[in-house]
Amino acid sequence: MDLLRIIGTYGKRYSGAILAVMVLQLVTTLATLYLPDLNADIIDNGVARADVPYIWNVGLRMLIVALIQVAAAVAAVWFASQAAMKTGRDVRADVFDNVTGFSKEDMSQFGTPTLITRGTNDVQQIQMTMLLALNFMIAAPIMAIGGIIMALRQDAGMSWLVVLAVVALAIVVSILAGVLMPMFRKMQERLDAINGLLREQIAGIRVVRAFGREAHEMDRFTDANTAISKLSLNIGRLFVTMFPVIMLILNLATAAVLWFGGHRVDQGLVEVGALTAFMQYLMQILMAVMMGVFMLMMLPRAIVCARRVAEVLDHEVSDHGVDSATEASISNSSGEVEFDRVSYTYPGAEHPVLNNVSFTAKPGTTTAIIGSTGAGKSTLLGLIPRLYTASEGEVRVSGTDVRAIPRAELVRLVSMVPQKPWLYSGTVASNLRIANPEASDEELWQALGIAQASFVEDLEMPIAQGGTNVSGGQRQRLCIARMLVARPSILLFDDSFSALDAVTEANLQAALREHAAGMTQIVVAQRVASIRDADQILVMEAGEIVARGTHEELMASSETYREIERSQQVVDA
Repeated sequence: MDLLRIIGTYGKRYSGAILAVMVLQLVTTLATLYLPDLNADIIDNGVARADVPYIWNVGLRMLIVALIQVAAAVAAVWFASQAAMKTGRDVRADVFDNVTGFSKEDMSQFGTPTLITRGTNDVQQIQMTMLLALNFMIAAPIMAIGGIIMALRQDAGMSWLVVLAVVALAIVVSILAGVLMPMFRKMQERLDAINGLLREQIAGIRVVRAFGREAHEMDRFTDANTAISKLSLNIGRLFVTMFPVIMLILNLATAAVLWFGGHRVDQGLVEVGALTAFMQYLMQILMAVMMGVFMLMMLPRAIVCARRVAEVLDHEVSDHGVDSATEASISNSSGEVEFDRVSYTYPGAEHPVLNNVSFTAKPGTTTAIIGSTGAGKSTLLGLIPRLYTASEGEVRVSGTDVRAIPRAELVRLVSMVPQKPWLYSGTVASNLRIANPEASDEELWQALGIAQASFVEDLEMPIAQGGTNVSGGQRQRLCIARMLVARPSILLFDDSFSALDAVTEANLQAALREHAAGMTQIVVAQRVASIRDADQILVMEAGEIVARGTHEELMASSETYREIERSQQVVDA
């Protein structure tokens, strides 16, 4: 079972704390079992004989035992909390580490909302279940077994009451656990749904306001919120039903002990103190079963959560790089990029998005890619840094298949500005140093100058999450500067000039030609004006390269390219 595997794998790191909990819980339980026996001694011997010194002597022993019980219980909870919280921390860290290694294909397979839930709420449920298990599941069996033994020592004639009460509680637990398991599974799925909806609405709040769709989005959120609320209420009703039923069993057991035990006392078969101790032991047995019940009520949800977390931990990343090449073999990389009959199909898709693509991008040259929306331009670019892995054919960097290049080395060689530029909360400096933590301030200013980011007056200029406090064009220029700070051999631009005006774009490209003279540049663009000076232009249509050449050659030979150019002239006019 995934829950036991996760707790066992991560919990063994804190075996010392867990062992301490077990010892302390044993001490606490033995003290709890010993107290009714001392109480019976006072009633049957001290009170019956009016022996005050004896009462004081046994009472002092009871006080010492009670103090030991309290100290051991507090220490046990402290060690259990340490083990459970640190286990949760480690599981959460490994989930995050695995997710950061996911390719785009893996992220699409799971989805962002469910990964957030699995890394937070699901791990929290495992953590709390481990804490309860350390506090209850060690003490409960000992208390139940010890209570049965001690109760039989007091009066074996009423043992049938113990059996009857325990069986009744076991039936209640089995029914509730069977009903709760599917309900908790639905609960986690609906948590995924409401997380995804909330994330989408927050990220798209400007679109919602621009079209006046606040009421519609409120209705969507209300529906999701109502669904999870109803399910929570149904689970709550079961919990509310459980405790009265358990208390009813406990009270009926107490009444039965008093009724039948009273007759046995009247018949001289048992003493009053022994009857009192038997009743206390019965309560301890039932309380132990009740602790087990409470633990079992938590198990269905924890099992579901553990299964979801295990899916992330056990998932094999779809990036099929073999990482067999050594750094020395590509340390003098020329930066040449070669596509050799490359095809790529998204998981679950019927048709490939790229089909039999072949071309070579030489160092010191600029290769531009243009085509209609959905032609596969961004996917093609993503194959170079191994954001995707080719379904067929090979993508080679400096003659080496990218699947055979270690990830760290590939990142050093290739740097990319994505279609949707993203900045992290912090400062301009902290964002640029993501590419190279060792970069000096002078290197940062140089990269900003090449990227035409003249709006930056201070490297400590604050940046909000996602770069929402700067414009789209400023975000693009900061991302270009971040790429340059990395000092790669291959520069990839995925429609990275779309938010720039013509003058800024011209100045930026002129600066890039001077700075990146020996680098390989591959540019995905929508505007012909952005790629006129490229050494090689690839025209893509439906995942295939339908034409290639310089601007002048394509204007003379490619009708598709001429149509793109004419359509943009009409728009500009």
